Amino acid sequence: MSPRPLVAILCPREYKFTDSSASVETPHLADVAEVRTVWLDFNAPFPAEVFDARALILWHGPLMGAEVIAKLKNCRAIIRNGVGYDRVDTVAAAAAGIPVCNVPDYGTEEVADHALALILALYRQLFPLDAEAKRLGWQIEVSHKMRRLRTQTLGLVGLGRIGIATALRAKAFGFRVVFYDPYVPAGTHKAIGIEQVTSLDELLKISDTVSLHCPSTTETRGLIGARELALMKPGSFLVNTARGDVAQKAAVFAALRSDHLAGAGLDVVEDEPLRMDIEAATPNLIVTCHAAFCSPEGMIEMRTTSAKLARAAVLGQKVWNRVN
Repeated sequence: MSPRPLVAILCPREYKFTDSSASVETPHLADVAEVRTVWLDFNAPFPAEVFDARALILWHGPLMGAEVIAKLKNCRAIIRNGVGYDRVDTVAAAAAGIPVCNVPDYGTEEVADHALALILALYRQLFPLDAEAKRLGWQIEVSHKMRRLRTQTLGLVGLGRIGIATALRAKAFGFRVVFYDPYVPAGTHKAIGIEQVTSLDELLKISDTVSLHCPSTTETRGLIGARELALMKPGSFLVNTARGDVAQKAAVFAALRSDHLAGAGLDVVEDEPLRMDIEAATPNLIVTCHAAFCSPEGMIEMRTTSAKLARAAVLGQKVWNRVN
């Protein structure tokens, strides 16, 4: 009897999002494949067992370059357990006939909620007020920084699922919402009742807050640098719940230290996590731990979708969410 096909789940050891028993994935795969969680040190070489897998499910961390893909002789799908797939060489996978899939919709609500939470914290100065109250003060020292939302323009860079969800939430708070995204279908702005601009520069100049919602690609890496930040209004805010390398960390921190930016809310940073105390001490900075996607419900949804994709691949059925 030939061995059952293997579905390998690759996860860095430091992440606690999965479990050794693959409790979410196994019910969807147990009748067609062996399911095995493979723990890796971050960027460690792949163990030999991985190269025989019929499908691979990747958590954030493992780098799957062309040299790894060349060793996958039985693989029918590489599935990124999440939205971003920049650590997979999609071109090499396509050349090898291996579909690369992601799970683009699992954290839509959570990331949009997190973006709005950061925006509201900046506008209502929640963290400075919290610190003042805990010093037993009650002078509202940051009152001059607190703004009425209905007078503000929120500019979104990218209008995919999360961008749209953020736009709808922001509208409910009274923001004027504008966006820049050269790839959305014509008329999208009419469908959801927001405004579209034709260039990134225009969006940066007119927005009181810029919120990033684009993937990490060769086109978007380093998209927001010193030049772009200089175009933003003095005293404006920057929020990033997308990918860290879309905004150049040094330029953002310099803009905060010079007070050109009044604040930034970053769930992701370039070369994360923060590396030095001086970075953590940057004024008017809120940083969260690449956690915008987190919720028990979202994690189950993501892992279930990945398991269903792996099942389709093992059975030779058509996969979906293909990005190559």
